[in-house]
Amino acid sequence: MAAAASNSASNPILCASFNQDNSCFVIGTKDGFRIFNSSSGRLLYERVIGAFVIVEMLYSSSLLAIVGAGEQASLSPRRLCLFNTETETALRELNFLTSILAVCVNRKRLIVVLQGKTFIYDINSLVILDTIDTVPNLKGVCAFSPSLDGCFLALPASTTKGSVLVYNVMDLHSHCEIDAHRSPLASVVFSSNGMYIATASEHGTIIRVHSVADATKSYSFRRGTYPSNVFSLSFGQSIGLPDILLATSSSGSVHAFFLGLAIDQSRSRRSSTFLGSIIPDSVGDALDAAHHHVLHNAVAPGVKSYAVIRKVDRASDTSASESTPCRATISIITYNGYFLEYVLNINHRNESSWTLDREFNLLTAISESESNSS
Repeated sequence: MAAAASNSASNPILCASFNQDNSCFVIGTKDGFRIFNSSSGRLLYERVIGAFVIVEMLYSSSLLAIVGAGEQASLSPRRLCLFNTETETALRELNFLTSILAVCVNRKRLIVVLQGKTFIYDINSLVILDTIDTVPNLKGVCAFSPSLDGCFLALPASTTKGSVLVYNVMDLHSHCEIDAHRSPLASVVFSSNGMYIATASEHGTIIRVHSVADATKSYSFRRGTYPSNVFSLSFGQSIGLPDILLATSSSGSVHAFFLGLAIDQSRSRRSSTFLGSIIPDSVGDALDAAHHHVLHNAVAPGVKSYAVIRKVDRASDTSASESTPCRATISIITYNGYFLEYVLNINHRNESSWTLDREFNLLTAISESESNSS
């Protein structure tokens, strides 16, 4: 799902999102939008027709869901256009009474989030399947799981605390409500399989992970001591419990939390004590800071960023050590116009190292066809 538009007028990027498998990403600017290959950084497609605040891809297909910034009459923020990049034509347009704040897509569903309503469409027929009346959602906070087996939508359920409504968009019913934080919700994300949900509040110091099937079961991570705006959350791809949860914030740091190993060790330590054996998981799972790895000053403080864990590689030999070696590829889009890719390595002693592998300017990149013709 696209990261919301930046509040800073100085930032040239208005929106950014990766597709569902992180193989491509797209940015919306004041001039148009650009699609890149995540692995090579190659510019795949560009259209210069005006400012866009939402651009969403459907995997690597030619279908885009786009919403204009309203600087031109033809690019109203109340109009959603389904655009075909191959034919460069609008397939369908949907008009709404108020501005569109977020759009989510997968192969079966199209989700449109407004300030007080959320619409669920069949993406093939564009028939409205359901309408959800929501609390005022001024920032369009939401999350969507692309998995058809665990296809859930998350929306704020309160304006005064961090409650989350989890809605099953395939069966069209409310699945559960999770009381995640005391402060209003700021950021939320599902794991790729829809089994886990991570949340951060406007306070931004604690990040929590819940099992979607069992909404009372949570794990807590301390991002920092001082309040910060959490810009993005991302899970690593996984069949079960993801290995890593990633967070970026206004502090400019990137935070990586290692989930599975930390939870196993937390349970092991508690079960060896009398009190630990009787404290339920939802109370006792404040995870060890040793499994929290931080890259300071990855981005200039205050500059909005959007990051994903593009790939996680684990060593095959897990027999002897308490800490399994791990290598994660982390891609970051900064709203001042740059793509950064770091490699995070964790050794057997749980020591981390961050290496900047790639960096380039998203606004000056040219396509291969332009390069060959010049």
